[in-house]
Amino acid sequence: MSIIDSIKKRRSFYSISSELPVSVGKVEEILKEAVMHAPSAFNSQSARVVLLTGENHKAFWEMVKSAIKKIVSEQAFVTSSAKIDSFAAGYGTILFFEDRAVVKSLQGAFPLYKDNFPVWSEQSSGMLQFIVWTALCELGLGASLQHYNELVEDEVKEKWGFSSEWKIIAQIPFGNRTEEAGEKVFLPVENRLFIL
Repeated sequence: MSIIDSIKKRRSFYSISSELPVSVGKVEEILKEAVMHAPSAFNSQSARVVLLTGENHKAFWEMVKSAIKKIVSEQAFVTSSAKIDSFAAGYGTILFFEDRAVVKSLQGAFPLYKDNFPVWSEQSSGMLQFIVWTALCELGLGASLQHYNELVEDEVKEKWGFSSEWKIIAQIPFGNRTEEAGEKVFLPVENRLFIL
């Protein structure tokens, strides 16, 4: 299978269950390889990835639900709560962080590029997320990319003892697919790709 075929398989699967059609060891292997080989500016390797399973996975989504309840109306919370429950129904959640201490170190070492390092750090994280998400879909797992970052960042760091320098970037809840992904609509490629 070519890399393009794998990319085409990558979709947002929101309906997932806690059963896995593969061993959790396969997921761990994907994470190790992705963390090792995802590109980063100046080979900074600033990504930090956490795999939450079992009660830790459920606790994360309870944190998110509790945080959302504080900031939305009761009516909006009903919809949000159902969405959060669909993520919690999966097997696990992958948390993506960037270590700001690494970024700050690079800013000090290369002041000419100081303003670029935070941007490059986020770009590197995006590539890592894409690699993991695509690889999970290639295994037949359902996954989606979520961003409940600032809502729970402090609580997450406190609960699991992560460094205050870690900035949470994204989350990927995953599990067995219980429904197929929705139809994907494409804008005309001619409006997005220009060959000169």
